[in-house]
Amino acid sequence: MDFRLKRTWAAWKKEDPPPNRVKPVPIRVIRHIANLAHSSIDINNHYRATADMIILAFFFLLRPGEYIDSNSESSPFRLEDVQLFIGDARLCLQTSPPERLRRASFASLTFTNQKNGVRGEVIGLSRSGDPILCPVRTIIRRVLYLRTNNAPPSTPLARTYNTKRVTAASITTMLREAVAFFGPQIGFLPSDVSARCLRAAGATALLLGRVDTDIISLIGRWRSDETLRYLHVQAYPLMKDYSRKMLNAGDYTLIPNQHVPQH
Repeated sequence: MDFRLKRTWAAWKKEDPPPNRVKPVPIRVIRHIANLAHSSIDINNHYRATADMIILAFFFLLRPGEYIDSNSESSPFRLEDVQLFIGDARLCLQTSPPERLRRASFASLTFTNQKNGVRGEVIGLSRSGDPILCPVRTIIRRVLYLRTNNAPPSTPLARTYNTKRVTAASITTMLREAVAFFGPQIGFLPSDVSARCLRAAGATALLLGRVDTDIISLIGRWRSDETLRYLHVQAYPLMKDYSRKMLNAGDYTLIPNQHVPQH
């Protein structure tokens, strides 16, 4: 029976379709979301909070469970996991004046209760130079919003004080609406993206920025070749010059072994 079951399972696996990989959204999609969120009147802050968590997920290569506010078993980053710096000076998130927090030039997240992180490990980023698409400015916005609402340190960064939560579903909806806005020119369909795609988007952006894959693995906290599943060769800038390079470098000879006759 064991032999028969093994053969049956092997046959089923061959018939299964290949797994679908989420597509990494280009920065124009995230910029579109951010510009809409921060130029609109958002009374309950849900839209802006969702956009800000999309920005953080992109820059910090976060898994959905690390940046949403859900009742499930996810372990998102919380207010107490954040640090802000001006140079070497660490700011007090509870007592520093808002104008001083807005001058922060570096932000970090500390892994405390996240399932896939090393407890106590810190990952930090400096300003990107963009007034909205910036990990530091985004964290400052979340800190000031939560502080205004007297949030305790254990509050998830994604928390909003209304009836709506920033969930994986709301992230997915916002991403798909933005992809639909750009249409076919973007190279994939709205159904190809979800909340999981932001980790791939950040990794692919680093790859296109010529960042070494080992460094990408460190930033994304990958401990194996799993990184390669998130790096997409489908990105046009990465692949556009390879045919020319292959043509120029593809003419070569091999070192002969002892069975190849001499001239």
